[in-house]
Amino acid sequence: MTYPLQFREKVFATKDKFDLTFEETSQRFDIPIRTLFRWQQKIAPCVTRNKPATKIDMDRLAQHVDKYPDAYLRERGEVFGVTFQAIHCALKRLGISYKKTQQHPRANEEARIAFKEKISAYENAGKTIIYIDESGFAHDMPRTHGYSVKGERCYGIHNWNAKGRTNVIGAIINFAFLTLGMFESTVNSDVFYAWLTQDLLPKVTAVPLTFI
Repeated sequence: MTYPLQFREKVFATKDKFDLTFEETSQRFDIPIRTLFRWQQKIAPCVTRNKPATKIDMDRLAQHVDKYPDAYLRERGEVFGVTFQAIHCALKRLGISYKKTQQHPRANEEARIAFKEKISAYENAGKTIIYIDESGFAHDMPRTHGYSVKGERCYGIHNWNAKGRTNVIGAIINFAFLTLGMFESTVNSDVFYAWLTQDLLPKVTAVPLTFI
């Protein structure tokens, strides 16, 4: 336990005020005499770790974070043969914090802008839009958070060693889900059009459609 500076100063102020010996001060505040002697030499508490890391190679850990920024504490612990708590403390000593990744590997800002302009044109024309998209639960998809040095952004890569994917096709109209389909197989043109004709179209026969 580290006593704050204000408490330490109060201990010595009381010692001087009542002319107490170190033994009497120790008994009054229930603090070891050796601690009081140490405070007399340096009253300010230590704010940095004096003991160097013994189980974790800090240089190697920094390289591991740079190479795998979105690895979990548990995964790093397995690499270095320590607990995830030890990794957490080591990352803290390196000044590395947990933060959200800022960039998807396949992000395309130009395509996003073009898509938004197309949507605005359809809405201005008074057309009803059904949003159809294919996504899924990829086991190797980039993780949303990772580690990097404080003040620097974190860029995710992927969840290595994970395999498999559950594909999903969904449709939204007026900000509400219209239908949703989940597939363990690859969503090719045959699967998509089968879902379109057998699931989606029967639910929207009364709605004027504009497919995007």
